[in-house]
Amino acid sequence: MPQIVTITFSPCIDKSTSVFQMVPEKKLKCAYPKLEPGGGGINIARAIKKLGGEAITIYPAGGYTGKYFNDLLEKENVPSIIIESQNETRENIIVRDESSGRQYRFGMPGNSLSETEIQGILLALERINDVAYVVVSGSLPPGVPPDIFARIAIIAKKKKAKLIVDTSGQALKHAIREGLFLVKPNLGELSFIAGKNYLEQNDIANAAKQIIEKNKCEVIVVSMGKEGALLVTKDLELKFTPPVVKQKSTVGAGDSMVAGIIYSLSNGEELETAVQYGVACGTAATLNEGTELCRLEDAERLFNIIKEKMPEKIY
Repeated sequence: MPQIVTITFSPCIDKSTSVFQMVPEKKLKCAYPKLEPGGGGINIARAIKKLGGEAITIYPAGGYTGKYFNDLLEKENVPSIIIESQNETRENIIVRDESSGRQYRFGMPGNSLSETEIQGILLALERINDVAYVVVSGSLPPGVPPDIFARIAIIAKKKKAKLIVDTSGQALKHAIREGLFLVKPNLGELSFIAGKNYLEQNDIANAAKQIIEKNKCEVIVVSMGKEGALLVTKDLELKFTPPVVKQKSTVGAGDSMVAGIIYSLSNGEELETAVQYGVACGTAATLNEGTELCRLEDAERLFNIIKEKMPEKIY
């Protein structure tokens, strides 16, 4: 079966905990922390595993934290290709305020990668045979140039694989010019690549359509939080809305959405169905604490609800 490969340039250990109430200048007693391997492509591979599929994930890891990260991922039986890096693997902290239900996310800066380490990641991708989808997700740390997407696009084209990117900022602007199959921006990211400070609801689909027409991108799935997602191609403009759920954490919801879309496409589903399943997986992830991502049973239950609804056509 053709393979799914994910690439994460800035993986991290996600530490999740909670306190009764966030109060400044005081010692706060935390709940016992939960540690999980994180980063965009890592989470996508983990979520695909939870859904019953498999993806090979390529990432750099270094130092004591890198070794611990590798152990965490190995326990989840996610196939990995690890590129040794000189710098430590970073850590992120997620704290939930139990009194308000609010979540505070502290993202540490990514550690730089050398050109040798970057080349190691690209070479690892080149050596994998029979690739159907290449997914690059997460931020770019110092040392990784924006033209990295052009270099990955060349490899993907040689393999006749579809390239999917989920990133932000200038990296997203560079990526979307490189012959992508699919990109998944949120509303803020879509506004940024459209050159706008803000997009009105009526302008979202049109902005995505213009990006597709001007660039080499086939599909844009705009993630809209609780409102679901908007699917836009040159022929389609459809919005899928999930049922209302009680959210515990939004960490990894976008990664779970991408995982659901790719996993569904790899099983031969049509794009519309795949995005519906992706919305179900993204919503399912919010039902769990920390970065636990989606559970299969929740995703299937929500998918059955979503597919019974008629998608909202955008005119």
